Parts: sequence; C-alpha cells; structure tokens
Amino acid sequence: MCARAAVFHVYWDVGHQNISRDGYSTWPAVGVNGQIPIPPIFITQGDVLSLNVRNSLDKPISLHAHGLFMRNSSYYDGVGMVTECGIPPGSNFTYLVETREQAGTYFIHGHYGLEVADGLRAPFIILDKGKPAVDYDKELLLTLEDWGQQPESQLLEYLKTVPTTALPNDFKTGLINGTNGNFSAPITVMRSTRYRLRILNIGLDHPFKFRMLGHKMQVIEADGVNVEPLEVDGLDIAPGQRYSVLLETLDSDNFNYIYNAIMVGDFIPLVEGLNPRYYIGAIEYRKDAAFRKFPLVSDSDLVWADEFNMVPLNRQELLPADRVIELEKRINLTEFGVPYYGLGNWSYTPALVPTLLSVLTTGSFASDSAIYGPQSSVIVLDYQESVELVIGNQMAKSHPLHIHSRVFQIVERGPFGNATAAGLPTVPLQQAGKYPMQRDTLMLPEFGYVKLRFKADRPGAVSMFHCHTEHLDQGMAVVFVEAPELIQKYQRVPQQLLDNCRKLGIEVSGNGAGNIGYNLTGLPPAILVE
Repeated sequence: MCARAAVFHVYWDVGHQNISRDGYSTWPAVGVNGQIPIPPIFITQGDVLSLNVRNSLDKPISLHAHGLFMRNSSYYDGVGMVTECGIPPGSNFTYLVETREQAGTYFIHGHYGLEVADGLRAPFIILDKGKPAVDYDKELLLTLEDWGQQPESQLLEYLKTVPTTALPNDFKTGLINGTNGNFSAPITVMRSTRYRLRILNIGLDHPFKFRMLGHKMQVIEADGVNVEPLEVDGLDIAPGQRYSVLLETLDSDNFNYIYNAIMVGDFIPLVEGLNPRYYIGAIEYRKDAAFRKFPLVSDSDLVWADEFNMVPLNRQELLPADRVIELEKRINLTEFGVPYYGLGNWSYTPALVPTLLSVLTTGSFASDSAIYGPQSSVIVLDYQESVELVIGNQMAKSHPLHIHSRVFQIVERGPFGNATAAGLPTVPLQQAGKYPMQRDTLMLPEFGYVKLRFKADRPGAVSMFHCHTEHLDQGMAVVFVEAPELIQKYQRVPQQLLDNCRKLGIEVSGNGAGNIGYNLTGLPPAILVE
C-alpha cells in the first residue's frame, strides 16, 4: 500500500510595504504576511504544497511555482490570462503543488504583471525523500536578486509610452539573501564539512557571476536536474536559474575567505561603480580569523559552469526532432514608437479568455491555433512528438528563456547575426553529446542561437515559453498547447478559479475573444514583429 502524501499548508497574504531593501530608496514593495524578503518554503518530495493566497493589493495577481511540472493540473501553474484569470483584489485562491516527480531547487513568484520584480518571489525547496544523489552533511541557501530604485511597474509604463527601445538607466542594486550585497550576513561554515549550497537568481533581469575564493565547487544540480558532479571555479547564473553545488570546507579554520558576486546588465550602459556592481561577502570559519588574500585572476583562466560540459544523472539520450519550430527574438516599434518584442511573427498579448479555458470549452476547434487569436502566440503540439526549438537573437542583449511544465535538452549553441559589427565577440559553436544537459531556463546569447529539444509527453500542459525579464510583458513569449483533446478529457478547473474570473468580469468559455469558432471580434489588435 502506498503512503498518502502529506499536505503542507502555507498562507500568503500579499500586500504592499514601504521598505528600503537596498539602503537607498524607499518605495511600496510587494511582500507576504508583512514580510520582505518572503521566507523560503521547504517541503519533502512526494508531499503536496497547499498555498492559500490572499490578494491584498489593488490589482489582480497570480503565483507560479517556477520549474514545477504541474502534470494534469495546468490550472495551478499560475500564469495570468493563460492558465487562470488571476486573483482579484480582496479574494483568495489555493494552489495545490504536487511534488511526486521532482526534488530540487525552485522558487515561487508572481506571474501576472511585474510583482515578481517588486518582491513577490521566494525560494521553494523540495528535499529528497530518500537518500540524495550525492551525500552531504549540511545545507546552505543563497539568493541573488536585482532591486530597482522604483517599482518595476512604473518602468513598464515608461516602456509602453516613451518612444525608445532603451530602458531608462535604472542602475539596480544586488541583493544577497534579501539584503544589499555590501552588507549581507556571512556564509558561516564549519571546517571539514560537506555542504550543499543552493544558489538561486530570483531577480528580474540581471545575471550574476559567482565565485568562492580558495574553494572549488562541484555542480550537482541545475534547475532541479541532478548532474554528474562537475568541478568549477565559478557560476554564471541567469535570472530564473538555480544551482546546487557541493562545497567541501577546508581542514583548518585559521582563515576566513571571501566570495564574489558580480551583477551586470548588458542592456544599460557600463558605468564604473554602477554597472557592473561588485559584491564581496564572507565565508566565515571563525569570527576572529583573518581573511586569506589571493592574487587577481582573469575570468578566462577559470573554469565556469557550462551546460555543454554537464551530464545529467538520468542520462537521457538526445531526442530525435520530429518537428522543428523556428523562433527569433524580434522587436517592433508601433506608430507611437513604443517597443514590443516577440518570439515569432507576433508580439504576445493576453487574449480576452485564458488560453486553458479556451482549450476546455471549444471542442475540436481547440486543435487549431487560429481560434486563440494571433496575439496569443499559441503553438499546438501533438502528444508524444519530439520538438526542436531553434531560437535566434540578432540583438546586443542576452535573454533568459524559461519553459513551463518541463525541462528541455540543450542541443546546440552558436552565432547568429553580425556580432562583429556590434563590437561583440562571436558566439562559439557548441554541440551536445549523447546525453545533453537538461534544464528549464537557459540564456540566449547576444547575436547567438540555441537549439532545444523536448518530448511533448505532458498531456494537459498549457505552458508558456518566454523571456524571464520584463520582455515577457512586452510580448516575448509563445504558449504551447499540448494534446488539447487530452486536456479536455482529464482536466477539471477548480470552481474557485472560475469564480475569480467572474469577479474580474472575464469570460470563462469560447475562443480567444470569448466567441464561438473563428469569430475573433473584440480582440485587441495583434502587433506584428516581423
């Protein structure tokens, strides 16, 4: 007889708090139960997280468990106007997150507007139920975030109204474990101890480079996928990415050591002291110990974690490519000069009916992407087909690409467009071997392309694939609808979700416009980004 899963109940009351997290600027951030940063959630694999969310903001919100598969329960994936309508102000919704298939390092964040950037984000750690793949003695947790000088929603409104493709120079501060990186508490360790250090970039748009001087790290997990231990000097961590590394402390506590965390944005000017930002933290063996000094070393002389050097423990072989879908990061200025992005011909804009509800209520029409409207950027997948995504980027900005409901194989990375003309190095060609690394978030390089593969073996998945920065809100996304006939057969949306839609005045049936068949009257104009 199988033991019943335990249910772990968590209550989040989401509201504003005036707070200065960087020590410089005070503004109404988004927290939970009066707390910022939001405390991490720990759960054991096989158990169920019951997350009861109260919306005390003045606008709708939704919550996404980043990296969780949500098998046959897309209605708990938490994507506003894709898998739900959102939680109205003054209302509740309970997300049930099952963890039978997964253990590892994840996080939960807002996925309706840009509340994620304003503080609505917290680590979600699923502990191994049995013996972990690699033995260790203790665990440590380190979160990396970028933090602006004003609410990110204000920046988004700026981007949608000012005729420019550039962000205003909002030089953000790096936060380490919720505090300005210049003042973060030390990482306290004991000598001769083996630690699992979980490192998460839960910020919006800045990557981090991370090193621990005097220590080697072994990568053992990336985005919930266990990895054959790989020794590295440092990590490049894009927004949305997570790593676990083994840290074996030294036999002596005669010295303390430092770690470096460098935050850099390739979308704003390089200004000394502002971009990049350099943070130094303590690896503390003994409070009264002196710090060990090391000579400066060039990044090029160090070994950095690279997906093409990683081998997943599950040793899944390279999938075939039954279907190839070519996407390209594109940008277009409207007649008012407002920038919009896309991953195909159209800039993603939410429909008038959440995509999942359209799938469930349109019968055989659900298999035709046309009924969702061009601005929904829907791609319908057949059950069990192997898909290859080819994504190109001809711009001088990298993009963290995140997929919902699954992980993808990382098959190839190479040059795309003319990097030399932009004064940038050419992206080298890299190809996976027999066992490609898998993860759910990958950086698309400047003037580069990536090839990704996955099997459409998640019947019932309505899943986004998008840039994990503010570019999502500017349209850089597509939505995969997988085996719509199976979604209709197996998924039953919670009544609470439908009630919230009605409170918001949102239709719960019909095509993207809430109509029958191919009648899309009422949809907002689609924005072409060819």
